[in-house]
Amino acid sequence: MEIFRETHHPGKGPVFDIRPSNDNRRKALSVGRSIFPEDAVARIFRPSRSAMTSSNARTKGWWLVFERRSPPFIEPLMGYTASTDTLTQVELEFPTLRSAIRYTERQGLTYVVQRPVSKAAAPAKQRIRRRANQPFHAFSDATLERLGLAALQESYGQAMDEAAERNDASGPATLSLPMDVACDPTLPLEAKRSILMNRAWTEYLVDQAANEGIPENKRPSRLHEVEQALLALERDVEDRTTADRKAA
Repeated sequence: MEIFRETHHPGKGPVFDIRPSNDNRRKALSVGRSIFPEDAVARIFRPSRSAMTSSNARTKGWWLVFERRSPPFIEPLMGYTASTDTLTQVELEFPTLRSAIRYTERQGLTYVVQRPVSKAAAPAKQRIRRRANQPFHAFSDATLERLGLAALQESYGQAMDEAAERNDASGPATLSLPMDVACDPTLPLEAKRSILMNRAWTEYLVDQAANEGIPENKRPSRLHEVEQALLALERDVEDRTTADRKAA
């Protein structure tokens, strides 16, 4: 979800900007003893509806989560991405923004408030987001060019940006194989493109880690499988388009 970050200054009211969260953190005054660590940073936001469902569940209230305090690492036994920061598993729901802020103030938490961006600010925010994701988008463009799909670079870029805003770029956990994503009839085309390209990026990073000699990562690369799924997806789109034109 694209956001404004809001911070408060005495006597000036709320100020909105797009700086990193470290520049907008507000330390509240604790009432009593807090149950959270002193370095915990809360993030308050209103979730957007996922493209994977028509339901509006979990989108009416405000949610409080915690920013990661330590980097993730590759679990040596199974190769999964793991973390020692258990606060990332905490999710608290509040009916209003004010009730969420009051909770952080009672706990003495440093916090940031994320609000949906206005339509007027969307073009500038879009450019900033693309610059922030430059390595990912550069990888996507290079992959599409290598697969002969360079004409779709803009479409993939937009699909990935929108998925990142919704925080659903990884797709349903039940779709374990790349070809399952490409053939799933319940997913829209934009979702399939963003999911597959994100998986390609993940496999690319795994390859890079293996080439740099990280001993924990011993599983074979699946990048080729993802690329084959991307080609199959776009062939299917082209076949459907051709069939529709003939029918018309």
